Amino acid sequence: MRLVHLDLKGAAPRVTYLEQLFPLLSQLGASGVLIEYEDMFPFKGELEVLKSPYAYSEEDIEWIQQLAELHRLEVVPLVQTFGHVEFILKHPQYQHLREVERFPNSFNPHVPGTLALLRSILSQVMEKHRRSSWIHIGADEVFHLGEGTDSRNWMSRNKGDTGTMYLNHIKEVLGFVSAQHWGLRALMWDDMLRKISVGALRGEGWGRQRWHRLGGGVRVSRYAESGFEAVWFASAFKGTTGAAQSWPPLGHHLQNQLSWLRVRRAMPGFAPLRLQGMVLTGWQRYDHYSVLCELLPVGIPSLAICLQTLVNGGFTEEARRKVLEVLGFQSVQLERSTCEGRGAFPGAEIYHMVEQVNGRLKESIAKALEEESAIKGWFSPYHRKHQFGNPRNMESFGSKVLKLHEDWESFVRDLHARLESIYFPDTVEEWMEENINPYLDPLRDLVRDYR
Repeated sequence: MRLVHLDLKGAAPRVTYLEQLFPLLSQLGASGVLIEYEDMFPFKGELEVLKSPYAYSEEDIEWIQQLAELHRLEVVPLVQTFGHVEFILKHPQYQHLREVERFPNSFNPHVPGTLALLRSILSQVMEKHRRSSWIHIGADEVFHLGEGTDSRNWMSRNKGDTGTMYLNHIKEVLGFVSAQHWGLRALMWDDMLRKISVGALRGEGWGRQRWHRLGGGVRVSRYAESGFEAVWFASAFKGTTGAAQSWPPLGHHLQNQLSWLRVRRAMPGFAPLRLQGMVLTGWQRYDHYSVLCELLPVGIPSLAICLQTLVNGGFTEEARRKVLEVLGFQSVQLERSTCEGRGAFPGAEIYHMVEQVNGRLKESIAKALEEESAIKGWFSPYHRKHQFGNPRNMESFGSKVLKLHEDWESFVRDLHARLESIYFPDTVEEWMEENINPYLDPLRDLVRDYR
């Protein structure tokens, strides 16, 4: 199986964009989507407080699954059940469930309310995903586990450690999932399990399939020894090279896939452990509070290269040809992380416009404002503050600056409209604030003072 991760805790696309995206994913070789809803799920009742103002409706969730079915894609919902629960624990009514009161990252596993809340959340998500064979319970990066007062007291009383505490909580979650939906298989990240001994894992009798993000042969070996029947690998096509990264490095992500292919070829040596599937992660934020990473349309060429590399066992000529054909490009330049040609995939215009922003916006404005001697000599911050200057010298740079400003404002209006066709207003505002305004605002201010 090859699942594409849709991280909705930032820049969640409108369903109309998913209508265009799903056929593309299927065409490129995906067999499913892993959807990390977070606050985009239409929670009901007392959980309604968790919803974003732009959350999908129940009808949207149903339509997403019908779309997936139409294009032969499995839908796997992801619900974080231990760490990365800022979207829950930021709310005052759930603050008492934090492991450490100051930090909204992780649940306190010793408070009865934690499991009660998780059962409610899981129940609502599972109820809306009756078609799904899998559910992902997250469980990665449980920051500060063991630092809370309740955890320290528990470890002291039970002569236990954070590993035991972690496994106890996960068993409760998995027990609830299997009791609610017989036959539903659970996936989870493995970084917390790496710190737990093979003996402890084997003692739990975890023979059923779980999902592990593995880093190499040594880790595969320890899960084979622990009695697991199957593992999954997780690579990335975007969102792993910097919290504020706006453009994916193609060569880096391709090498990531090639590394996993080498591990995949070594899997017969770990029999009877088998590889169940791979997930191509595409993080949209590092956590609920961080800035946006690369937008999905910007990451599609990287996703296409990564998917076709996994399908073909390498970035072969056949893989390259398929990528160019499906995306409508003439060539791909891995070393420069760019693709040549107009592009014919959903969001291609945004891909090219973000390329313009990254390549020209900052540079062209800096050149105009910092290298123009007339601005430095006759229109300094002091001149602008006290509103005086010589028109003769001001006019020497005025028309050039006004033209630059007009061109970029026109470009930004177009980009804004294209972003709004795919994203909700909060995403558009945030992306513009982070990627456009820091560079365009100084030019806007200068033009205002000049006028």
